[in-house]
Order: sequence, then structure tokens, then C-alpha cells
Amino acid sequence: MTPVYGGPRRGTAWSMLRPGLRSALPRLLSWSPLGPADNTDLAALIARAEQADNPPFRTSAEETAEYFLDPTYSGVAGRDEDGIMRAFGLVRLRPAAEIFASMSGVVDPAWRRRGIGMALLHWQAERARHLVGAERSGRASPEGGRPVPAHVVTTVMEDDEGLKDHLAELGFEPRRWYREVRRSLSEPIPHVRTDGFLTIEPWTAEREDAVRRAHNEVIGQGWGNQVLTPEEWSVGRAFFAPSWSLVAVDRSGDRDRVAGYLRSARYEQDWQALGWSEGYTDMLGVRAQYAGRDVGRALLTAAMRAYAADGMDYAAAGVDSENPSGAVDLYEGLGYHATRGTILYGLDV
Repeated sequence: MTPVYGGPRRGTAWSMLRPGLRSALPRLLSWSPLGPADNTDLAALIARAEQADNPPFRTSAEETAEYFLDPTYSGVAGRDEDGIMRAFGLVRLRPAAEIFASMSGVVDPAWRRRGIGMALLHWQAERARHLVGAERSGRASPEGGRPVPAHVVTTVMEDDEGLKDHLAELGFEPRRWYREVRRSLSEPIPHVRTDGFLTIEPWTAEREDAVRRAHNEVIGQGWGNQVLTPEEWSVGRAFFAPSWSLVAVDRSGDRDRVAGYLRSARYEQDWQALGWSEGYTDMLGVRAQYAGRDVGRALLTAAMRAYAADGMDYAAAGVDSENPSGAVDLYEGLGYHATRGTILYGLDV
């Protein structure tokens, strides 16, 4: 799963829209700004869409509330004559060394095939450009006078050919692939021994900052990654499961060092849709100097045991890759099987 980055909240208002953008939205619905006060209706709309589309997850009201935690967001909601929300589009800005504007939205299944979805995509793309422009104007240009690199991104279920075609028409290209993997916990869980002074220990509040710093080191400054402050690290964790989360600790020196970490989540709202319960590995990282020492395998097998001890049917995780084949070797070696995935589409602006 992707962390939510928090900060000062700045909502949207019609005065922030470029001329013509509101009139470009279909008049089939009444459009108004989308904000935290709309969260109950937003969650209900997404629930109707997910019931029809049947993705391998369900989005809770706690998760939709996190949509409004990003430093800058701009959203619009379309309602019918009875005031029921039938569509929404949201753009969230995540300023970092490079600027990322993420788009999300949905149309009620009963209101599809009327041009609303494509109009919302156009609105979001234009709104994202506007927010990126405002962010750029507020910061100094890098050396050489070139503008700060910026990207508009959105995720798509890999089998949603219609949305993929619409995004291609707008100039978006696939950038990253996210593959869901899972493993039955009824199968024997292998024992993985770590070498030397490496131990697998519980995730504790006292280790939070050390794990955050290790995570920042692991992810580096690659495409789409951002060094997290303590405040950013602490948000977007409504489903964090501390008792399922683990830290690999190197005790060979005068001071303990974090060698790796595994953060788990408990997405109970997904279980009915999936037909089983599962412990979900939300985040897994190993510092480069510990590569080849079975840290990742040891963390995953320890997490499996924690999931199984709490009666979970499966262990699951999301794997991020720069290519369609996916980096699933570590998981496959432990008996995980790849399932449905999503694709991150990006547009440089």
C-alpha cells in the first residue's frame, strides 16, 4: 500500500477553478466542491461502485477520510436531483523533490456510459496542471532554471481496458506495476534462520523513528519516492497492526541497528469480499548492507506465524515493480501466488 502524506489542509473552492472547467462537467449532475464533510456520501458512492466492479478489496470510510490529508487537494462531487452523490473526482498534490499530483475518482454504476467519467478525467488533468503550476511558482527553480519535474499519476485495475484507453488518449503512460500476492497459511511455514547477531523482534513505539529512518534509506530518491518526516510517517495508518509488524535488528555493534522492517495491516473490510481473512504486509524493506542474509524471508515467515496465530486464512502483500513481470521472486519462494494487480499511469507536466 502507498503511504498517505499529510500536512496543512487546503480545500478547494470554485474561485480556484480555471474559467470553463466547471462548465466542462456534464450538466446531468449538480457539481460542487468535495471536502471532508462529504466523506460519508463519498464512502457510500465508492461502496456501490466496488459492489458492482468487485475489486479484491473494499474501501472503508476511514480510508476515504485519508484522501483529505495531503498538503493540497482539490475535489468535485456530482449529485443527482435527490442530492445523492453519483460521481467524484479528486486531485491530491504531494510536493517533494519532484511534484506528484494523484488523481482518483469514480462514477456510480447506474450513471455510467453518459460521458461523466471522461469529463471527470479531463477536469482532473486540468486541475492537476493548475495545482502543479501554483506549486512551482511558489518554489525556486533548480540550477539551470529548469522547472521542478512534476507528474500526474493515477492507478488502474490491470483489466480495466476502457479506463486505460481513456488515459492513453490524455497522454498518460504506464509507469509502475503493482501485483497482489497471497499464500495460504494452512500450508507449512518454513523456518528461516538469520545469521550472526540478527534477530527478528516486535515492532515497538520506541523503534518507530529508527524504522522510519531505515525506510527512508531503503526507498532512496527513486521515481515517486519521498523521504518521510516523522509527521508524514505517522499518518495514513488507520489499519496498522502493531502485533503483526516486525523489525530485524542487528545487535553486533555497540548500538542496535535496524536491518529491515515489516509493517502489517488488518483490512477487515476486505474479508467479506475476498471470502477469507488475511494478514497484509503493507511495507517490507531491507537495508542494502544486509542483502543476501535472508532478512526479508525471515521477516515474512515471522509475520506469517503472527497472522496464523490470530486465525488468518492467508498472508497477502502488494509488490511494486518497474516492469509488468513484477518483482515477486522473494514471495514466490515462500509459496505466495500472484493474483490481480493494478498499474500506475503517469503524465509528465
